[in-house]
Amino acid sequence: MVIRVALVNDYEVVVHGLATMLRSYQDKVLVVELDADGQVDHPVDIAMYDTFASNQGDRAEVRKLTANPRVGKVVVYSWNVEPALVTAALDNGASGYLSKALPAAELVNALTEVHRGVRVRPDGSAKTSAVVGGDWPGREEGLTAREAEILALITQGLSNQEIAERAHLSINSIKSYIRSCYRRIGATSRTQAVLWGIEHGFRPDRVAQRPPSTDGR
Repeated sequence: MVIRVALVNDYEVVVHGLATMLRSYQDKVLVVELDADGQVDHPVDIAMYDTFASNQGDRAEVRKLTANPRVGKVVVYSWNVEPALVTAALDNGASGYLSKALPAAELVNALTEVHRGVRVRPDGSAKTSAVVGGDWPGREEGLTAREAEILALITQGLSNQEIAERAHLSINSIKSYIRSCYRRIGATSRTQAVLWGIEHGFRPDRVAQRPPSTDGR
């Protein structure tokens, strides 16, 4: 049985990157919807909520997805696998919490387990710093996934404190990511960083779309 999946994130490049990561496993997992507005409009077995530059799984977004009658189960997909956050997301209605460090084959296996009714959570074996697949704004400019996420939140207008709360990171960690991000893009101020972000696709797209069919139409 092929599992029908919707990918949910405000950034088009993020959901397309995840769809590309899963493209070799269409006999097991079929991406039927890419959602950049937080809605799922077609019946799916699993909605994958990607936390890139979004609220974490302990917030209302997951509850909204689990309440959607078109969604069978909800999986949170994140770099942040802090145990307390994982537990909060599962308590919030998620059926699984998956690390972005998983390679594609293991990700598909985890989705299969969730579909079978197993509550899947990170086991601590994956290296959360490893970049395996997916995509994000600014990757072609050399930004890491974490740097890109912080820049996206800056471009959205969030303060350092608000970014720390959303990303579940310390203020010092946020400042460190900002410094390294600025060096990569040649920015010396927040205004310059925001302008760079706007010019390079760091504003949310918020446009729901269907993925291209396998025959290219």
